Amino acid sequence: MSKRVAVIAGDGVGPEVIRAGVSCLTAVSDLEFDWFDWGCERYERTGSFLPPDGLDTLASYDAIYLGAVGWPTVPDHLSLWGLLLPIRKRFELYVNLRPVRLLPGVSSPLAGRGPKDIDMLFVRENTEGEYSGAGGRIHEGTDFELAVETPIFTRHAVERIARYAFDRAVERRGHLTSVTKSNASRYAYVLWDEVVEEVGRDYPGVRVDRMLVDAMAARMVSDPGRVDVVVGSNLFADILTDLGAAIQGGMGTAASANLDPTGGRPSLFEPVHGSAPDIAGRGLANPVGAILSGALMLSHLKMDAAAAAVVRAVEEVTIAGVRTRDLGGSASTTEVAQEVIRKLSTAAPAAQPRSQD
Repeated sequence: MSKRVAVIAGDGVGPEVIRAGVSCLTAVSDLEFDWFDWGCERYERTGSFLPPDGLDTLASYDAIYLGAVGWPTVPDHLSLWGLLLPIRKRFELYVNLRPVRLLPGVSSPLAGRGPKDIDMLFVRENTEGEYSGAGGRIHEGTDFELAVETPIFTRHAVERIARYAFDRAVERRGHLTSVTKSNASRYAYVLWDEVVEEVGRDYPGVRVDRMLVDAMAARMVSDPGRVDVVVGSNLFADILTDLGAAIQGGMGTAASANLDPTGGRPSLFEPVHGSAPDIAGRGLANPVGAILSGALMLSHLKMDAAAAAVVRAVEEVTIAGVRTRDLGGSASTTEVAQEVIRKLSTAAPAAQPRSQD
């Protein structure tokens, strides 16, 4: 039985890159895609980013493939809290996985650095922390207006994200960096440090560094080869992975997965770059981040050979110099996707399995 994927193409360049991604995934799998017109356009038309039963509808799918949500005429906090964050929270997608990897043939702004130097994996706590939504405003519009935003950190959430990150470090190079600001945040991040240290006792083979977030940003630029797996809070890992996207060649190459590692609820896969309204509809958007997010989805759905085939095809395309404008090329969104599909079609049949039941 094939897997069912809910597609929310979203706004701006979202539909362009998601169409490109779906075409590549269709070339290596029998995934079934159902499209939903949810996002800012729907909000401006109906007053809601998704229908009242939208989350219940998504619950029946094996995965969710998201383009981007956001448009200049809709405040960002409305679009984020109107669609993406409710999905993350409803389905307990507590892992935000963001690889930071320089593709072969792509230049990094860090002089002299190549693919062997930039290969990191960020594990971001995805359901609480600074994005918990606890707070409010009072006396609005007066001189006494007050806004309170309270980060929430629980032992349960820190422990489960730390354990997931340690498991990934075991699979990779055996090095985990935990990022906080515990010199200034005396309670939440001290708890974080303590829990990571406790979990680390179960992983004696993993070397653990504890770094302040500002020092981590400096290390990513000055010595990226020292960075393996990084675990961080919702806000810190969000910011650091945008820096990571820059050093891996640009936002258009960055992929991400929002995971329920238990597999009991649909996980969500999305490129990092956002809706980019300035280039929407012009065929200029880089589809690589969306295609690689699709590869993460294939891997999560236990279609590992298909996922590896997609990654290899993208690498062959970047090596060949078929790139969009943001990477110094002249290819369109569709042309890059078509070249990836051509590489997939000429690959060995063993690299193109159908989905597994």
